[in-house]
Parts: sequence; C-alpha cells; structure tokens
Amino acid sequence: MDIKTLIFPAIATIGALLVYFGLGIGVGVARFKYKVMPPQTTGNEAFERVYRAHQNTLEQIVLFLPCLWLYSIFVNPNWGAILGAVWIVGRIAYAWGYYIEAGKRAAGNAIATLAMLTLLFGTLFNLVRGLLYA
Repeated sequence: MDIKTLIFPAIATIGALLVYFGLGIGVGVARFKYKVMPPQTTGNEAFERVYRAHQNTLEQIVLFLPCLWLYSIFVNPNWGAILGAVWIVGRIAYAWGYYIEAGKRAAGNAIATLAMLTLLFGTLFNLVRGLLYA
C-alpha cells in the first residue's frame, strides 16, 4: 500500500483529535464560566453537560481510531476517511446537543455510532472474507 493512500485517514484522525482538543478547551471555559474548580466535576448542570460531552468523546475515540485505521488499511482508505468525517460530524452534533440539553445529544450519538460500527463491521467482514477466500 502506498503511503499516499493513507493521507485522508490521517487527516480524519487529526480532525478527530482537534475535536477532542476543542471539547477539552470547552471544559476549561465552562469551569471558569460556571465556577466549578478542579478537582470538582459536579455542582452545575450546564458544566456537567460540557464535561460529559468531553468525557464521552474520550470514551468513544478509543474505539473509533483503531476502527478507522483498520478499515483504512484492510478495506478502503478513502471510504475510511469519509466515515471518519461522518464520525467527526456526529461527535460535534453530539456535543452541541448535549451543551443545549442532555436529551438533544441522541442524533449526534447515533450518527457517530453508526459510522464507527460501519468501520468496525466493515473491517471484520473484509478480514473474514479474506480468510475464507485466501
């Protein structure tokens, strides 16, 4: 595989990391705005939503990044990057919705989860197919 074929998944990876970094900055801003000083993580519902959006993205990025790279290597790097971009959009929508009201995070979560599951099961399917028809 030519290294140039992995440029778009690499860009998707950087995009995901920038979203996570931005959400971390959002937590810092929210701490100041709502006067929730470290090590506290509770005490103001608006702060807690910002904090949970960041923490949940951390929980999800651990699943997403290996799925993105495995799919990009074993299936298709361009489609991997597209699905990575969909995941990023989903996580942004998730955080934005969560910031407004906890119940408004579902659509973004669904978008990101479907993208990640497509990466996961697409890779699994292609690997099993490769084993069966090798």
